[in-house]
Amino acid sequence: MSGRFDLSLYLVTDPVMTARRGLAATVAAAVAGGVTMVQLRDKTNPTPAVIEAGRALRALLAPLGVPLIVNDRIEVARAIGADGIHVGPDDPAPAAARAALGPRAIIGFSVNAPDRLADFDAAAVDYVGLGPLFPTGTKPDAAPPLGEAGFRVLRRRLACPVVAIGGIDAANAARAIAAGADGVAVVSAICAAPDPRGAASALRAAVDAARAGAPR
Repeated sequence: MSGRFDLSLYLVTDPVMTARRGLAATVAAAVAGGVTMVQLRDKTNPTPAVIEAGRALRALLAPLGVPLIVNDRIEVARAIGADGIHVGPDDPAPAAARAALGPRAIIGFSVNAPDRLADFDAAAVDYVGLGPLFPTGTKPDAAPPLGEAGFRVLRRRLACPVVAIGGIDAANAARAIAAGADGVAVVSAICAAPDPRGAASALRAAVDAARAGAPR
C-alpha cells in the first residue's frame, strides 16, 4: 500500500442508495466499520449540490485521515479540496487531472479490458480500479465480468496498486484478494445494506483475513 492511501476497503457512494439514510450518515457508519477510502460518485445531481455533499464528506473524513476521492468531476474535486479524483477512459486524462489537482493528488483510473491498458499514462496514475471482477447490477453499462482468471492476467500487467470492483461482497471478497487485488471497492454491498457499519466490518474482516492468509 501507498503511504498516502489504503485501498483495503474502498467505498464508492451512490446518491440513490444512500438517499434514505443520508450520504454523510452512511459514510460515517461505513468508516466506523472499517472503510479506508471513500469515492464520491454522483453523475446526476448538479455541480453545486455535489459540491455541498462533498464538503460535508470532507469535513467528516479529513479528521479521520480517510481520503476522499471524487469521481470524474475535476471542478468538484478542486472546490472541496478532495484528496484526489478517479477517472475512466472517457473522462479527463489522468495527466490532465494531475495538472489540475497537483502532485499530491491521488489519481485513480478504471480498467475493464486488456485494450484499456494502453489508454493511460501509468506515471500519472496512483492506483487502478480493475473490474468488474464478478457480475454486477449496480452499473447497467458495466463491461462483461473479467472473472478471477481474467483479473489475474490484467493484474500482472499493472505495476501500481489495484482495487477490485464489481459484484464484490463479504462472501467473495477473499477471492478478489487471492486474484491479486490490494483491496476491494464496493457500492451496493455497503450503500444498500440495512446496516452499513456491519456490512463494512464484515467486508474488512474478509479482506484482512485473506491478506494475512494468502501468499501474494
